[in-house]
Amino acid sequence: MDRKTTKQRTLRLVQLAILLALVIVLQQFGSSVRVGPTSFSLVLIPIALGGMLLGPGSGAFLGLVFGVIVLLAGVFGQDAFTQILFQDHPFLTSLTCLGKGAAAGFVSGLLYQLIAKKNRYVASFAAAAAAPVVNTGLFILCALLMSDTLSANFVADGTTVIYFLVIGCAGINFLVEFLVNLLVSPALHMVVGVVTKQLRR
Repeated sequence: MDRKTTKQRTLRLVQLAILLALVIVLQQFGSSVRVGPTSFSLVLIPIALGGMLLGPGSGAFLGLVFGVIVLLAGVFGQDAFTQILFQDHPFLTSLTCLGKGAAAGFVSGLLYQLIAKKNRYVASFAAAAAAPVVNTGLFILCALLMSDTLSANFVADGTTVIYFLVIGCAGINFLVEFLVNLLVSPALHMVVGVVTKQLRR
């Protein structure tokens, strides 16, 4: 293994470590900012960035770590919403927490790779937008499978589980996550460009 290859691998490990630290810190911070029963996922920014910089696999890994943190918060009672779902549906809740984050990172990285061949700037917007769309979309789809628990604990009379999930849970949270990711994407594009040049040296 030559010096250039070793340097590139070391740089990628450092980048992954920094992004991993950001995932942990932002999830802890974001979990305290709530609208309704769920919290904002500011953590999607480093997850999407990891997918862009380091590929779909790294994006999926960062998303998986995000999911583990959410799941543990539910298991140990720090997140009441996740805890209630976990008590009635431990497998589905675990699959939802772990799967949606990992998929968000993987899809972000894959989209970036596919689109960046033509335009890296457009690719960064697509990857940044994909993270909240995939994360929220899978959350809603999986949560529908636990509608009995949602109905018993969260859904008010006169509303439906779909309304609760789309408006009550995802609504404002999704819009904020989506807009923040899109606003940050130009900066992410610049970072990706600089790092890509460094990796090619």
